[in-house]
Amino acid sequence: MAVYEQIGQGYDLTRSADPDIAARLAVHLQIQSHSSYLDVGCGTGNYTLALAKHGGVWHGIDRSKLMIDAAKNKSNAVAWQVAQVESLPYTDRSFSGVLCTLAIHHFAAIIPAFKEIYRVLVAGHFVLFTATPEQMSKYWLVEYFPEAIHKSAEQMPSLEKVRYALYEVGFDSVNIEPYSISKNLQDLFLYSGKYRPEIYLDENVRSGISTFALLASADEIAAGCQRLAADINTGRITEIVKKYENNHGDYLFIIADKVELKGE
Repeated sequence: MAVYEQIGQGYDLTRSADPDIAARLAVHLQIQSHSSYLDVGCGTGNYTLALAKHGGVWHGIDRSKLMIDAAKNKSNAVAWQVAQVESLPYTDRSFSGVLCTLAIHHFAAIIPAFKEIYRVLVAGHFVLFTATPEQMSKYWLVEYFPEAIHKSAEQMPSLEKVRYALYEVGFDSVNIEPYSISKNLQDLFLYSGKYRPEIYLDENVRSGISTFALLASADEIAAGCQRLAADINTGRITEIVKKYENNHGDYLFIIADKVELKGE
C-alpha cells in the first residue's frame, strides 16, 4: 500500500502549491510551451497544476491511487497515472524536464529511481525540492517531537548520497539552491510552521504531514503539543525558534542537468 493512502483523505485541507516555491520550480525547469514534463510523486497534483500554468504538456505519476484519483478530480489538463518511479511507464527520452517535490524519501531506492528519470529525459532539468537529514536536525521541532523528527530525517537521503546517485546515473551537473521557510508559506508541509508554531496544535495540519501522520507516536504528539502550547503561551517559543536558526536553508532545490549529446 502506498504511504499516502493513509493520509490522502484530508490531504488537500492543508496542502496546496505555494506560489513562491512553484515560481522557483518553474524557473529551474525552464518550461517551454510545447515541451513535455513529468511530475514524479505528484500526490494530489497541487504543484503539477501550478507548474502547468507556466506552459508545457504535463504528466503526473504517484503510487497512491487515492492521490491520483484526487488529482483527476481537480483537472484533466494533466495526464495522471498510478505508477512507480522505479519503473516509469514512458518510452526513452519522452520529457524535457522532470519534477519531484517533497517525495524523494518515499522512493524505494534512489539510484533505480534516478536511472528511470534519466532514461525518460531527452535533455533538460530534473528538479528536486527536498530536505536533508542535516537540515532537519536543525528544525526547532526537534525540541518537542525528537523521535518523530529523528525517524523522518532517517528516511531522507543525505545531499552527498543524492549528488552521488545523480552523477552515477549520468547527469552532467548538479546545482543546489537553499530554501528558507517564509512567514506566509501556503503549503503546510513539515517545517511550514517555523514562524507559526501554533499550526502544529491543529490535528488537520498534522494529518497532512507524513512525519506526524505516519512516524510519530500518539504519546509523543500529545506530550509535544502540550509543551509547545505552554511555550507559545509564555512566549518561550521565541527563544526556541531563535536557538535553532541557521544559514544553510530549511530545504533545498536540487537541479540536475542532462545534456543532449550531438547526434542523438
